[in-house]
Amino acid sequence: MDATLTPVGYVERVVDGEISEALASTPVVVVEGAKACGKTWTARRHARSEASFEQDEQAREQARLLPRQFLDGREPRLIDEWQIVPEIWNSIRHLSDEERRHGRFILTGTARLADDGIRHSGAGRIMRIRLRPMSLSESGASTREVSLGDLVNGAPCVAGRPDLGVPDIAEALCRGGWPEHLGLAVVPAQRRLRSYLNEIARVDVSQFGSEGGRRRDPQKVGRLLASIARNTSTTASIAKLASDTGGVAEGVQAQDQRTTAAYLDALTALFVTEDVPSWSASLRSRARLQKSPKRHLVDPSLAAAALRAGPNRLLSDLKTFGFLFESLVVRDLRVYAQAHEASVWHYRDSHGDEIDAIVDWGDGRWMAVEVKLGSMNAVDEAAGTLNRVCGKVDSALTGPPARKVVITASGYGYGRPDGVAVLPLSALTV
Repeated sequence: MDATLTPVGYVERVVDGEISEALASTPVVVVEGAKACGKTWTARRHARSEASFEQDEQAREQARLLPRQFLDGREPRLIDEWQIVPEIWNSIRHLSDEERRHGRFILTGTARLADDGIRHSGAGRIMRIRLRPMSLSESGASTREVSLGDLVNGAPCVAGRPDLGVPDIAEALCRGGWPEHLGLAVVPAQRRLRSYLNEIARVDVSQFGSEGGRRRDPQKVGRLLASIARNTSTTASIAKLASDTGGVAEGVQAQDQRTTAAYLDALTALFVTEDVPSWSASLRSRARLQKSPKRHLVDPSLAAAALRAGPNRLLSDLKTFGFLFESLVVRDLRVYAQAHEASVWHYRDSHGDEIDAIVDWGDGRWMAVEVKLGSMNAVDEAAGTLNRVCGKVDSALTGPPARKVVITASGYGYGRPDGVAVLPLSALTV
């Protein structure tokens, strides 16, 4: 690629292909995601000139006073952390209208601002691309023997036992998929993540207004983050989160729930949380689909840091480890699914049957995934669940599942006689 800004030591990301395709067909590409997930480096991989609002006060002033002059530069021109000077949005939109050519600007942002009367829609000119923390495949922790795309198209599920065992997965989970943590030991990585959460609670959430005219309470935000961590991979209600956030003495009133909902909206806008929505399907049975989302932080390392749960603690508390491992699987599935324009959901019905993840391609193909740390008995149970629950789905309307997969923390990849594939997460790739 003829891009002069590619950082030395850059590690390829799954979204690189998506960004290249978008720049070839769209004037403006917005790369969004949580702080420290690698947006700037990834954007530089595709840019030929840049300006940063976060680090350069003069750039912010020039963008406000002389936006056209500021936007002049080799294209694609990267505007890093554009949301700091939101007025630049309309200038970029107008330039894109005047000179309709592709690949003009790349914007990066760590906060999704609400639309208002100043920033008009970028429909037809602007494409948004989500960047998440690195998957195991991107960080080099996967053998990449099995492709998600090949699996859904019927390829055999065959993988040797990966080098990573369950203790290694616990370490990878606690370290997280943050590019700056590559090669970093778990203890300093967790220390940095606790500082990251403190800054989110103390500073970042405050930019999304106030509650009743008062500045958002960092302690409440911190308690909410801890509550989400404790309830990772569950359908915890707003009332339950509000009880943790407001404190036992306050009880759970309507105001508590409104405050918690506002904080959750802010954390979502900052890309810190990313819940898994409930899948919509037609059922043969009389069960009703439950609509509550499953709670997830954008990377399970944040949950581990909030809980002060290092690898040893997780290995001694397999229940908590299981919930966080499911979140790790969801993170990686989202990274891989996005490359195929697929989405990740979860299934739960009123009879208590559930499937941990549904990967839906939107064209009639879908994959049902159960997540288990290991053990043959657990795999047998998960395979039985997949076959039983998938049988509830009305395949005449939805189509049968293209694949049923149990994702584990270790072991081999293979196909079972009952039609279920078993695959270690550290063998999976896009």
